Amino acid sequence: MSLLRALRGVVRSARHAPRLAAGFVPDDDVLLDAPDERLAPALVAAALADPEPAAKLLATTRDAGEWEDRDRYVIRLATFAYSRDDWLTHWLSATPRDPDALLVTAQLAVRRAWESPARAERLRELTPLVQTMAEAAPHDPVPWRLALDHARGAHAGPAVFESLWEQAVRRSPHHYGCHVAALKYLSAQWYGSHRAAVDFAEQAADDAAPDSLVRALPVRAAYDLLRVAPDRDPSVPEAWTDRAADRALTLSAVFPTGDPWPAEVRNLLAYVLVERARWEEARAEFGRIGVHATSFPWGAGRGAVREDPLRRFLAARDTVRTELARRTPLWATGGGRAGRGGPGGH
Repeated sequence: MSLLRALRGVVRSARHAPRLAAGFVPDDDVLLDAPDERLAPALVAAALADPEPAAKLLATTRDAGEWEDRDRYVIRLATFAYSRDDWLTHWLSATPRDPDALLVTAQLAVRRAWESPARAERLRELTPLVQTMAEAAPHDPVPWRLALDHARGAHAGPAVFESLWEQAVRRSPHHYGCHVAALKYLSAQWYGSHRAAVDFAEQAADDAAPDSLVRALPVRAAYDLLRVAPDRDPSVPEAWTDRAADRALTLSAVFPTGDPWPAEVRNLLAYVLVERARWEEARAEFGRIGVHATSFPWGAGRGAVREDPLRRFLAARDTVRTELARRTPLWATGGGRAGRGGPGGH
Protein backbone atom coordinates (compact mmCIF):
# COMPACT_ATOMS: atom_id res chain seq x y z
CA MET A 1 0.00 0.00 0.00
CA SER A 2 1.39 3.43 -0.96
CA LEU A 3 1.87 6.15 1.64
CA LEU A 4 -0.79 8.27 -0.08
CA ARG A 5 -3.37 5.46 0.12
CA ALA A 6 -2.52 4.86 3.75
CA LEU A 7 -2.94 8.53 4.61
CA ARG A 8 -6.27 8.67 2.79
CA GLY A 9 -7.46 5.63 4.75
CA VAL A 10 -6.64 7.37 8.04
CA VAL A 11 -8.51 10.50 6.96
CA ARG A 12 -11.56 8.47 5.90
CA SER A 13 -11.62 6.67 9.24
CA ALA A 14 -11.40 9.94 11.17
CA ARG A 15 -14.09 11.58 9.05
CA HIS A 16 -16.68 8.81 8.88
CA ALA A 17 -16.16 6.66 12.00
CA PRO A 18 -18.37 8.82 14.29
CA ARG A 19 -21.28 8.70 11.82
CA LEU A 20 -20.90 4.95 11.27
CA ALA A 21 -20.98 4.35 15.03
CA ALA A 22 -24.32 6.11 15.38
CA GLY A 23 -26.21 2.79 15.57
CA PHE A 24 -24.06 1.44 18.41
CA VAL A 25 -24.79 1.93 22.08
CA PRO A 26 -21.89 3.65 23.90
CA ASP A 27 -19.10 1.37 25.08
CA ASP A 28 -19.80 2.14 28.73
CA ASP A 29 -23.43 1.02 28.35
CA VAL A 30 -22.59 -2.46 27.07
CA LEU A 31 -23.23 -5.24 29.60
CA LEU A 32 -21.69 -8.70 29.58
CA ASP A 33 -24.14 -11.58 30.11
CA ALA A 34 -26.76 -9.27 31.60
CA PRO A 35 -29.57 -11.31 33.25
CA ASP A 36 -33.13 -10.80 32.11
CA GLU A 37 -35.81 -9.31 34.35
CA ARG A 38 -36.74 -12.72 35.77
CA LEU A 39 -33.26 -13.95 36.58
CA ALA A 40 -31.84 -10.70 37.96
CA PRO A 41 -33.81 -10.74 41.25
CA ALA A 42 -32.84 -14.38 41.84
CA LEU A 43 -29.15 -13.54 41.43
CA VAL A 44 -29.41 -10.52 43.72
CA ALA A 45 -31.07 -12.66 46.38
CA ALA A 46 -28.48 -15.41 45.95
CA ALA A 47 -25.76 -12.83 46.58
CA LEU A 48 -27.48 -12.27 49.94
CA ALA A 49 -27.55 -16.05 50.60
CA ASP A 50 -31.29 -16.22 49.95
CA PRO A 51 -32.22 -19.10 47.61
CA GLU A 52 -35.99 -18.57 47.64
CA PRO A 53 -36.31 -16.42 44.47
CA ALA A 54 -34.14 -18.90 42.52
CA ALA A 55 -36.24 -21.79 43.81
CA LYS A 56 -39.48 -20.06 42.80
CA LEU A 57 -38.09 -19.14 39.37
CA LEU A 58 -37.02 -22.68 38.49
CA ALA A 59 -40.21 -24.16 39.89
CA THR A 60 -42.19 -21.81 37.64
CA THR A 61 -40.25 -22.83 34.54
CA ARG A 62 -40.69 -26.51 35.40
CA ASP A 63 -44.43 -26.23 36.03
CA ALA A 64 -44.98 -24.14 32.88
CA GLY A 65 -42.72 -26.24 30.65
CA GLU A 66 -40.54 -23.23 29.82
CA TRP A 67 -37.65 -25.46 28.90
CA GLU A 68 -35.46 -22.95 27.06
CA ASP A 69 -35.67 -20.41 29.89
CA ARG A 70 -35.18 -23.16 32.44
CA ASP A 71 -32.00 -24.33 30.74
CA ARG A 72 -30.54 -20.83 30.65
CA TYR A 73 -31.41 -20.13 34.26
CA VAL A 74 -29.93 -23.41 35.50
CA ILE A 75 -26.65 -22.66 33.73
CA ARG A 76 -26.52 -19.07 35.00
CA LEU A 77 -27.35 -20.05 38.57
CA ALA A 78 -24.70 -22.78 38.52
CA THR A 79 -22.21 -20.26 37.15
CA PHE A 80 -23.00 -17.92 40.03
CA ALA A 81 -22.67 -20.80 42.51
CA TYR A 82 -19.26 -21.66 41.07
CA SER A 83 -17.72 -18.76 42.95
CA ARG A 84 -20.35 -18.36 45.66
CA ASP A 85 -22.36 -21.42 46.64
CA ASP A 86 -23.51 -20.64 50.18
CA TRP A 87 -27.05 -19.94 48.96
CA LEU A 88 -27.14 -23.26 47.11
CA THR A 89 -25.89 -25.12 50.20
CA HIS A 90 -28.64 -23.40 52.21
CA TRP A 91 -31.24 -24.38 49.60
CA LEU A 92 -30.19 -28.05 49.63
CA SER A 93 -30.07 -28.24 53.41
CA ALA A 94 -33.62 -26.85 53.63
CA THR A 95 -35.07 -29.02 50.84
CA PRO A 96 -32.67 -31.87 50.04
CA ARG A 97 -35.06 -33.50 47.57
CA ASP A 98 -35.93 -30.36 45.62
CA PRO A 99 -35.44 -31.33 41.94
CA ASP A 100 -34.41 -27.81 40.99
CA ALA A 101 -31.77 -27.52 43.71
CA LEU A 102 -30.45 -30.94 42.70
CA LEU A 103 -30.34 -29.90 39.04
CA VAL A 104 -28.32 -26.76 39.75
CA THR A 105 -26.02 -28.82 41.98
CA ALA A 106 -25.49 -31.37 39.21
CA GLN A 107 -24.82 -28.63 36.67
CA LEU A 108 -22.24 -27.10 39.01
CA ALA A 109 -20.58 -30.47 39.66
CA VAL A 110 -20.30 -31.19 35.93
CA ARG A 111 -18.76 -27.79 35.29
CA ARG A 112 -16.17 -28.28 38.02
CA ALA A 113 -15.33 -31.72 36.66
CA TRP A 114 -14.95 -30.30 33.14
CA GLU A 115 -12.32 -27.89 34.41
CA SER A 116 -10.31 -30.60 36.18
CA PRO A 117 -7.08 -31.91 34.60
CA ALA A 118 -8.59 -35.37 35.13
CA ARG A 119 -11.80 -34.38 33.33
CA ALA A 120 -12.92 -37.75 32.00
CA GLU A 121 -12.28 -39.53 35.29
CA ARG A 122 -14.05 -36.85 37.33
CA LEU A 123 -17.02 -36.86 34.99
CA ARG A 124 -17.33 -40.64 35.12
CA GLU A 125 -17.56 -40.37 38.90
CA LEU A 126 -20.61 -38.15 38.39
CA THR A 127 -22.40 -40.64 36.11
CA PRO A 128 -24.78 -41.98 38.80
CA LEU A 129 -25.77 -38.43 39.82
CA VAL A 130 -26.41 -37.32 36.23
CA GLN A 131 -28.31 -40.49 35.33
CA THR A 132 -30.52 -40.23 38.40
CA MET A 133 -31.30 -36.59 37.63
CA ALA A 134 -32.24 -37.38 34.03
CA GLU A 135 -34.30 -40.47 34.74
CA ALA A 136 -36.28 -38.60 37.41
CA ALA A 137 -37.44 -36.02 34.82
CA PRO A 138 -40.36 -37.44 32.83
CA HIS A 139 -40.94 -34.23 30.85
CA ASP A 140 -37.95 -31.97 31.44
CA PRO A 141 -35.24 -32.01 28.71
CA VAL A 142 -32.75 -29.94 30.74
CA PRO A 143 -31.32 -32.85 32.78
CA TRP A 144 -30.92 -34.70 29.48
CA ARG A 145 -29.02 -31.75 27.99
CA LEU A 146 -26.75 -31.98 31.02
CA ALA A 147 -26.43 -35.73 30.42
CA LEU A 148 -25.40 -35.07 26.80
CA ASP A 149 -22.72 -32.60 27.89
CA HIS A 150 -21.53 -35.04 30.55
CA ALA A 151 -21.37 -37.92 28.07
CA ARG A 152 -19.21 -35.94 25.65
CA GLY A 153 -16.62 -35.14 28.30
CA ALA A 154 -16.71 -38.65 29.73
CA HIS A 155 -15.88 -40.10 26.28
CA ALA A 156 -19.16 -41.95 25.94
CA GLY A 157 -19.47 -43.93 22.72
CA PRO A 158 -21.95 -43.15 19.92
CA ALA A 159 -24.46 -45.75 21.09
CA VAL A 160 -24.65 -44.23 24.57
CA PHE A 161 -24.92 -40.72 23.18
CA GLU A 162 -27.65 -41.71 20.71
CA SER A 163 -29.65 -43.26 23.55
CA LEU A 164 -29.42 -40.03 25.57
CA TRP A 165 -30.30 -37.97 22.50
CA GLU A 166 -33.42 -40.07 21.90
CA GLN A 167 -34.58 -39.41 25.45
CA ALA A 168 -33.87 -35.69 25.16
CA VAL A 169 -35.79 -35.09 21.93
CA ARG A 170 -38.67 -37.24 23.16
CA ARG A 171 -39.17 -34.60 25.86
CA SER A 172 -38.61 -31.57 23.63
CA PRO A 173 -37.98 -32.16 19.90
CA HIS A 174 -36.51 -28.71 19.22
CA HIS A 175 -34.76 -27.84 22.46
CA TYR A 176 -31.87 -25.52 21.59
CA GLY A 177 -29.53 -26.60 24.39
CA CYS A 178 -29.85 -30.28 23.52
CA HIS A 179 -29.17 -29.53 19.86
CA VAL A 180 -26.05 -27.54 20.73
CA ALA A 181 -24.86 -30.45 22.90
CA ALA A 182 -25.37 -32.87 20.00
CA LEU A 183 -23.65 -30.52 17.55
CA LYS A 184 -20.59 -30.38 19.81
CA TYR A 185 -20.46 -34.17 20.02
CA LEU A 186 -20.64 -34.43 16.22
CA SER A 187 -18.00 -31.76 15.63
CA ALA A 188 -14.50 -32.44 14.35
CA GLN A 189 -13.12 -31.23 17.69
CA TRP A 190 -14.80 -34.19 19.41
CA TYR A 191 -16.15 -37.39 17.87
CA GLY A 192 -17.43 -36.42 14.44
CA SER A 193 -16.42 -34.28 11.49
CA HIS A 194 -17.20 -30.90 9.99
CA ARG A 195 -19.40 -32.59 7.41
CA ALA A 196 -21.36 -34.50 10.07
CA ALA A 197 -21.87 -31.34 12.13
CA VAL A 198 -22.96 -29.30 9.10
CA ASP A 199 -25.45 -31.94 7.97
CA PHE A 200 -26.93 -32.22 11.47
CA ALA A 201 -27.18 -28.43 11.85
CA GLU A 202 -28.90 -27.95 8.50
CA GLN A 203 -31.43 -30.73 9.08
CA ALA A 204 -32.27 -29.45 12.55
CA ALA A 205 -32.69 -25.88 11.27
CA ASP A 206 -34.93 -27.04 8.43
CA ASP A 207 -37.21 -28.84 10.88
CA ALA A 208 -37.46 -25.98 13.40
CA ALA A 209 -40.10 -23.26 13.65
CA PRO A 210 -39.27 -19.88 12.05
CA ASP A 211 -38.64 -18.24 15.45
CA SER A 212 -36.77 -21.15 17.02
CA LEU A 213 -33.14 -20.59 18.01
CA VAL A 214 -32.41 -24.00 16.46
CA ARG A 215 -32.59 -22.10 13.17
CA ALA A 216 -29.22 -20.63 14.14
CA LEU A 217 -27.55 -24.03 14.51
CA PRO A 218 -25.82 -23.76 11.08
CA VAL A 219 -24.10 -20.51 12.09
CA ARG A 220 -22.89 -22.29 15.22
CA ALA A 221 -21.35 -24.95 12.97
CA ALA A 222 -19.91 -22.17 10.80
CA TYR A 223 -18.25 -20.69 13.86
CA ASP A 224 -16.51 -24.01 14.50
CA LEU A 225 -15.31 -24.08 10.90
CA LEU A 226 -13.87 -20.58 11.16
CA ARG A 227 -12.05 -21.37 14.38
CA VAL A 228 -10.03 -24.15 12.76
CA ALA A 229 -8.97 -22.01 9.76
CA PRO A 230 -6.78 -22.22 7.77
CA ASP A 231 -7.22 -26.00 7.94
CA ARG A 232 -10.64 -25.81 6.34
CA ASP A 233 -12.35 -29.10 5.63
CA PRO A 234 -12.66 -29.39 1.82
CA SER A 235 -15.89 -31.37 2.24
CA VAL A 236 -17.61 -28.14 3.34
CA PRO A 237 -17.58 -25.40 0.65
CA GLU A 238 -16.47 -22.00 1.92
CA ALA A 239 -19.68 -20.44 0.60
CA TRP A 240 -21.64 -22.60 3.05
CA THR A 241 -20.46 -20.37 5.89
CA ASP A 242 -22.08 -17.36 4.24
CA ARG A 243 -25.31 -19.27 3.67
CA ALA A 244 -25.35 -20.23 7.35
CA ALA A 245 -24.91 -16.56 8.25
CA ASP A 246 -27.77 -15.63 5.90
CA ARG A 247 -30.07 -18.06 7.71
CA ALA A 248 -29.11 -16.57 11.06
CA LEU A 249 -29.71 -13.04 9.74
CA THR A 250 -33.24 -14.07 8.81
CA LEU A 251 -33.79 -15.43 12.32
CA SER A 252 -32.30 -12.36 14.02
CA ALA A 253 -34.66 -10.09 12.10
CA VAL A 254 -37.63 -11.85 13.74
CA PHE A 255 -36.75 -10.44 17.18
CA PRO A 256 -36.83 -6.81 18.36
CA THR A 257 -33.62 -4.82 18.56
CA GLY A 258 -32.03 -5.14 22.00
CA ASP A 259 -34.04 -8.26 22.90
CA PRO A 260 -31.99 -10.29 25.44
CA TRP A 261 -33.55 -13.60 24.35
CA PRO A 262 -31.54 -14.06 21.09
CA ALA A 263 -28.48 -12.19 22.41
CA GLU A 264 -26.06 -15.12 22.31
CA VAL A 265 -27.14 -16.11 18.81
CA ARG A 266 -26.77 -12.51 17.65
CA ASN A 267 -23.29 -12.26 19.19
CA LEU A 268 -22.32 -15.48 17.46
CA LEU A 269 -23.68 -14.18 14.17
CA ALA A 270 -21.81 -10.89 14.55
CA TYR A 271 -18.59 -12.84 15.16
CA VAL A 272 -19.07 -14.84 11.96
CA LEU A 273 -19.97 -11.75 9.93
CA VAL A 274 -16.80 -10.00 11.12
CA GLU A 275 -14.69 -13.04 10.27
CA ARG A 276 -16.26 -13.08 6.80
CA ALA A 277 -15.63 -9.32 6.35
CA ARG A 278 -19.35 -8.65 5.84
CA TRP A 279 -19.02 -5.22 7.39
CA GLU A 280 -22.40 -3.63 6.65
CA GLU A 281 -24.31 -6.65 7.93
CA ALA A 282 -22.05 -6.86 10.97
CA ARG A 283 -22.77 -3.21 11.78
CA ALA A 284 -26.50 -3.86 11.56
CA GLU A 285 -26.18 -6.94 13.79
CA PHE A 286 -24.22 -5.07 16.45
CA GLY A 287 -27.03 -2.51 16.35
CA ARG A 288 -29.58 -5.27 17.02
CA ILE A 289 -27.47 -6.62 19.89
CA GLY A 290 -27.57 -3.29 21.68
CA VAL A 291 -26.19 -3.58 25.22
CA HIS A 292 -26.27 -7.40 25.35
CA ALA A 293 -22.73 -8.69 24.84
CA THR A 294 -22.24 -12.38 25.72
CA SER A 295 -19.20 -14.31 26.88
CA PHE A 296 -19.71 -16.79 24.06
CA PRO A 297 -18.23 -16.47 21.50
CA TRP A 298 -16.01 -13.52 22.47
CA GLY A 299 -14.39 -15.22 25.47
CA ALA A 300 -13.20 -18.26 23.54
CA GLY A 301 -9.63 -17.80 22.33
CA ARG A 302 -7.63 -20.09 20.10
CA GLY A 303 -6.71 -23.36 21.78
CA ALA A 304 -6.73 -23.13 25.57
CA VAL A 305 -6.34 -19.34 25.62
CA ARG A 306 -9.14 -17.41 27.33
CA GLU A 307 -9.71 -13.78 26.42
CA ASP A 308 -11.60 -10.83 27.87
CA PRO A 309 -15.00 -11.20 26.14
CA LEU A 310 -16.18 -7.64 26.66
CA ARG A 311 -12.94 -6.22 25.31
CA ARG A 312 -13.14 -8.46 22.25
CA PHE A 313 -16.76 -7.51 21.66
CA LEU A 314 -15.94 -3.79 21.74
CA ALA A 315 -12.84 -4.33 19.61
CA ALA A 316 -14.93 -6.14 16.99
CA ARG A 317 -17.38 -3.21 16.86
CA ASP A 318 -14.43 -0.85 16.43
CA THR A 319 -13.09 -2.99 13.60
CA VAL A 320 -16.44 -2.86 11.82
CA ARG A 321 -16.61 0.90 12.18
CA THR A 322 -13.03 1.34 10.97
CA GLU A 323 -13.42 -0.96 7.98
CA LEU A 324 -16.61 0.74 6.85
CA ALA A 325 -15.07 4.19 7.29
CA ARG A 326 -12.01 3.14 5.31
CA ARG A 327 -14.22 2.02 2.43
CA THR A 328 -16.36 5.16 2.38
CA PRO A 329 -15.35 7.87 -0.14
CA LEU A 330 -13.66 10.74 1.64
CA TRP A 331 -16.37 13.33 0.90
CA ALA A 332 -19.41 11.06 1.10
CA THR A 333 -21.80 13.04 3.29
CA GLY A 334 -25.18 12.06 1.92
CA GLY A 335 -25.90 15.70 1.09
CA GLY A 336 -23.66 16.44 -1.84
CA ARG A 337 -19.93 17.03 -2.02
CA ALA A 338 -18.49 19.88 -0.01
CA GLY A 339 -15.05 21.42 -0.25
CA ARG A 340 -13.16 23.00 -3.14
CA GLY A 341 -15.58 24.00 -5.86
CA GLY A 342 -18.58 23.79 -3.51
CA PRO A 343 -20.33 26.62 -1.73
CA GLY A 344 -17.78 28.80 -0.02
CA GLY A 345 -14.88 27.06 -1.80
CA HIS A 346 -12.01 28.79 -3.55
